[in-house]
Amino acid sequence: MLLIIVVLLVNLQIETSVSLTVVVPPDPIVAHVGSTVTLPCWISPPENAGALEIRWYRQDQFSNPVLLYNHGKIQDVQEESYRNRSSLTLRSDQSGGLKDGDVSLRLEKLTFQDKGPFHCYVSGEHSYGSEEVVLKITALGSTPVLSPESLDDGRVNISCRSSGWYPEPSVSWTSDEGRDLRPGGTSHTRGADEMISVHSWTAVSLSDAQLVSCSVSLRPGELKEGRLDIQGIVCSGPWKALFLTFLICALLGLVGFILFKYRHKLTGKKPVKEICEEETMERLTKEEEPKKEPVVEDINIEELRKHADEITIDREHSHPGLIVSRDCKMVMYRPEYKPTGEGFPYELCAFGAQRFTSGRHYWEVELAQINRPTKNFWIIGVLKHGNFRSKDRSALTPSAGFWFLCSDGPYGFFTNTAPLIRFSLTPRPERLGVLLDYDHGQLSFYNVTERKHLLTISSRFSGSVVPLFNPGVGDKSPITILDWPKPVESAVELVVKSSDNPETVESVAESRQSLTTAQKA
Repeated sequence: MLLIIVVLLVNLQIETSVSLTVVVPPDPIVAHVGSTVTLPCWISPPENAGALEIRWYRQDQFSNPVLLYNHGKIQDVQEESYRNRSSLTLRSDQSGGLKDGDVSLRLEKLTFQDKGPFHCYVSGEHSYGSEEVVLKITALGSTPVLSPESLDDGRVNISCRSSGWYPEPSVSWTSDEGRDLRPGGTSHTRGADEMISVHSWTAVSLSDAQLVSCSVSLRPGELKEGRLDIQGIVCSGPWKALFLTFLICALLGLVGFILFKYRHKLTGKKPVKEICEEETMERLTKEEEPKKEPVVEDINIEELRKHADEITIDREHSHPGLIVSRDCKMVMYRPEYKPTGEGFPYELCAFGAQRFTSGRHYWEVELAQINRPTKNFWIIGVLKHGNFRSKDRSALTPSAGFWFLCSDGPYGFFTNTAPLIRFSLTPRPERLGVLLDYDHGQLSFYNVTERKHLLTISSRFSGSVVPLFNPGVGDKSPITILDWPKPVESAVELVVKSSDNPETVESVAESRQSLTTAQKA
């Protein structure tokens, strides 16, 4: 009996002394930051590892593993920085996995903190084995940028810069013939993210090379290269380049002065006020200086009315702060409307429903009412169809498709030119006539009551243009579009109530319609 016990103890001692043979690659595993890597580890000879404990851990972190497999599944005990980043995987496509003893580790989204040794530990009921795998993290930086600078001795100093490397890269300079060039110096800078930037420089001449190459590398096969052709950069010296630059500037200045001095003879035009804005030419037809009152001249209104069109307001695209009459002939601002900013409310626009793409078109608007002063605030003109979202004065330019005359109360009159030109008109127009000559690129304004031509804007129209109306907010009088204008002597005056009890645009339209019917009768 004693002999049997002794034999059993000897066998037990032999079993506990047997260890598993764990195998890992002899060389470090190299991977780029942000990538996924496999750390190979397997049991030799192969045996089923499904029932074994598999533990991957870092130095002195046995109880806080990178990954723990036990009792046939991955356990939740894990270092937090590796959660959702680590798993068991196959070391190759031919591997049979756990049943063949493959216990390799897969790591995703590598960081610089992952560099260093990883321990592969495998244990069974009576045996265990452990080996260490070293992981090296690298980062491939940017393509080098080469910058030349001419030196006084005729050579060129070339600077080479690149960033985003890890670990510290090496720099080499070569010529187009493959000959090594000696660098003048190289410096490395480590950033807060541990990434390394490199700066190197060298001085070369045409006898050294015509094409210079700067290569930044971590190891063979992992490099970035930049090249620079110095032919044409190297010259006899900086004074020659400076002289050529001065000569070219002088010639250009002389040509510009000649063109400016004789510009009127070259163009065949008299020196009137011209404003050019992106190929749009505008001029005010006046014989005096721009800041003085424009020259007015008598005009045959009846001749203009031969081109009269029926103009109505497009309700759909008018600003919500406006009141438009039922017959779409009158417009004014709503009493509750509050302007969005200081100055003239350029956004408060109404647009004609008629589109013009050619020919001559004429219409008249009434700006004076009985028992009320002449309207002081308004914009009358045309705009390119579709430009219905006006914002401020800077957006209402001819190049943006706006052409108009504006009355800004005590600030006088102006057209939307650049720079803005203000002037006065005496007397203030009570009825304004507008003539659009699309084919000849002219927009003219007339004081119908005085039978005077006020001014003409010359431009180039493209696409469809529509009438533009803005009643402003400075007075209570509406803008009234007249039907087939009659001579001034027989014009129908609108009947309104006293200024202390103003009526709406709708009631004014009804009064105007009834008076027109009575006059026809």
